[in-house]
Amino acid sequence: MAKRLLIVESPGKVKKLSQILGGDWIVRASCGHIRGLSNKGEDSLGFSIDGNRVKCNYIPRDVRSKETIQKLKSAAKQVREVILATDPDREGETIAWHIKEELGLRQTPKRVTYSEITASAVREAIANPRELDLKLVGAGLCRDCLDKLVGYKCSPLIWKLNNGAKSVGRVQSATLHLICKREREIQTFVPQDYWNVWVDYVLGSDASEGFRAYYKGTEDSSSNAATEQETEVLDDATDNKDPKKPESKRVLSEAEAKRLVEIARNNSHKVIQVEGKIVNRKPPPPFTTSTLQQAAGSKLKFSPDKTMVVAQKLYEAGFITYMRTDSVALSPEFTASARKWLQQNDPENLPNRLTKYRSSKSAQEAHEAIRPTDVFLKSVDLRERVPPDEFDLYVIIWKRAIASLCKDARLRKTTVITQSEKLLWQARGQVVEFRGYSRYWNNISKDSVLPHVQTNQALTLKNAEYEKKQTQPPPRYSEPKLVQLMEKVGIGRPSTYSSTIATLKKRDYVQLTKKNLQPTTLGLEVDTFLQKALPDLLEAQFTAQMEDALDTIALGDRDWQQYLANWNKTYLIPALSKAQTLIPEAAKNTSYFQYQTKNTHQTKNTTQTKAQAGTKTKSASKSGTTTKTGTTTKTGTTTKKSRTRCPECNQFLSKIPTTKVKKKYFLKCTSGCENVVMFWNDFSKKWQLPYSKENQTDNKASNNKTSNNKPPQSLTSYPCPVCKKPLEEYGYSKNGQDKSMLRCSDAKSRQDKKHKDVAYFKTKNGNWWSPKFGEL
Repeated sequence: MAKRLLIVESPGKVKKLSQILGGDWIVRASCGHIRGLSNKGEDSLGFSIDGNRVKCNYIPRDVRSKETIQKLKSAAKQVREVILATDPDREGETIAWHIKEELGLRQTPKRVTYSEITASAVREAIANPRELDLKLVGAGLCRDCLDKLVGYKCSPLIWKLNNGAKSVGRVQSATLHLICKREREIQTFVPQDYWNVWVDYVLGSDASEGFRAYYKGTEDSSSNAATEQETEVLDDATDNKDPKKPESKRVLSEAEAKRLVEIARNNSHKVIQVEGKIVNRKPPPPFTTSTLQQAAGSKLKFSPDKTMVVAQKLYEAGFITYMRTDSVALSPEFTASARKWLQQNDPENLPNRLTKYRSSKSAQEAHEAIRPTDVFLKSVDLRERVPPDEFDLYVIIWKRAIASLCKDARLRKTTVITQSEKLLWQARGQVVEFRGYSRYWNNISKDSVLPHVQTNQALTLKNAEYEKKQTQPPPRYSEPKLVQLMEKVGIGRPSTYSSTIATLKKRDYVQLTKKNLQPTTLGLEVDTFLQKALPDLLEAQFTAQMEDALDTIALGDRDWQQYLANWNKTYLIPALSKAQTLIPEAAKNTSYFQYQTKNTHQTKNTTQTKAQAGTKTKSASKSGTTTKTGTTTKTGTTTKKSRTRCPECNQFLSKIPTTKVKKKYFLKCTSGCENVVMFWNDFSKKWQLPYSKENQTDNKASNNKTSNNKPPQSLTSYPCPVCKKPLEEYGYSKNGQDKSMLRCSDAKSRQDKKHKDVAYFKTKNGNWWSPKFGEL
């Protein structure tokens, strides 16, 4: 009979741990959180604040959690001792406390933590148990209450906008603001023209060598000293090993660019300065949660959410250490093992002294960076044991950990400054003399070799040229870049980065456009309103201060209940009171509100509000009438109204869900107009009628006058290559441009798979051509 019960979070760990511990142990999983705040009490918060005290009402999260609790209670009765081995972070500590409370354990349970699922690490953890850390638990409970307080108190504000907005979140809304702020910078950006000026030199009698130098300034305005080399910063969010193309000092007019080129062409050139220096590049630290998400996004094209799912599987299988960490520390045991590997396989890369890395101020010292558990595990063996995604992620974790323990890379950087009349020109080169850590983690740009030249050496000019360029708006954030920014400004913590971005996409506040995050119209509307209603909640500094407060609670330097009560009293209650006054103004400024009927559900209890709204929607579905939020289709599905009006009856169009268009819905008139539909045009950034409908609408608007546009469908003498019926010429609009094509004139046949490729497009010489059937 088993003597001990070990409770972990994930079911994926059970098999591995059972093998390690043997038959004297029962290993069970809580499957994550088993309890959550109930929806009882004021505003369905599930907790109450009385003075400086907070009383929480936790209940099982769902039916599955109830079943899990019963299984854990049953297992606990079979053993003499229960040991809690949930994840080694604040959230894991809170889950362990919930398990202890739910099981009603008489004796204080032992708490063990380990950062890797290996026999040595698990046995050592069990041999050194501790008590539950109530300071960490307090921080976890405070986070629960804060998040629900913000979500349940603030979300009703945006529900009254009636535009489909679903939620406000403590971390979610601040992150959305970063994305919307960047989008507004892009929208208001005004490009400026400038000119890039350079000269090309040739060396040697056969002109076999040469180099390019860029305009640097004049002898009067610029020091002869070489410009200080820019510092290259480690950026895991980009995978660009090549430096951006060098440019000259910006010239602001074409006339000035021409003048500089003329001077260069009509005067002799010579070298006035050569500067060379050796630069040591330190290896990057091993991965934290944030840097792993950034690197996996840039190198493997994983979303933050996918990165964490794959890393979880590697951790549960015992291949890597715990993947939610902001520490860059490595254990002495791993460091010794990795140095042994280097000694055997790459001895010249073994440093005498290890590089020291500094963890973030919030990092928990007991944690390690993300690293492999066995540095000697051969990739050939691992490839056969795990799926490709897990293997690829493991490889970059292994390489980064080894690289962090290698010697510095050594670079030789050279700067050459030349002169023609009073104009100065500059060329830069870089050569890697010793690869060092970059053998495993290459974040160094390619070599750019300059030929050997000497001071006062005359140069032969091959050419002098200029090109017109334009300043570019700041780019949208990719998912890795957003994670990097969230970490930098202090929004969220390692365990919340991926889930926050996933929530923004799920809420339809942001969408991926060419692998970058772009706010939707809904997201921009929500952010615009919150800037007026709850501006502090959107500020990164304000959110970061809340995270810092949770950190101080976890250290035992602040009482969590007192902090929560004070924050609610001094900030949230006054802020909500002020925000309520902005709702009528927001309604007046949103055209959608002109359609909506007056909201009669003004109760304090959000549970009652949802129940009443659900009842009305249900009854409306049965009767087939129009509901508050839209119209009911024949199938009983309620559709939402848009803010775009029908071009014929001027009523608001309905949103019709579909998976066949990028926006996931199109607009249709449900007020009686026949076949009035509109589709989103990414090129013009507006809703448009199909080509044929646009022509019909234009004709009606011009009192049915004769139009120069040809009919949208006209039969041709060409036969369909599949059914031999005539092809018709069909007009359509793409990216704001009118186009035409040939297709089968039989509408029913066009639905057949055989007709899928029957499409002829007009070529430049006026002929019709099909990708499958060739030219007509």
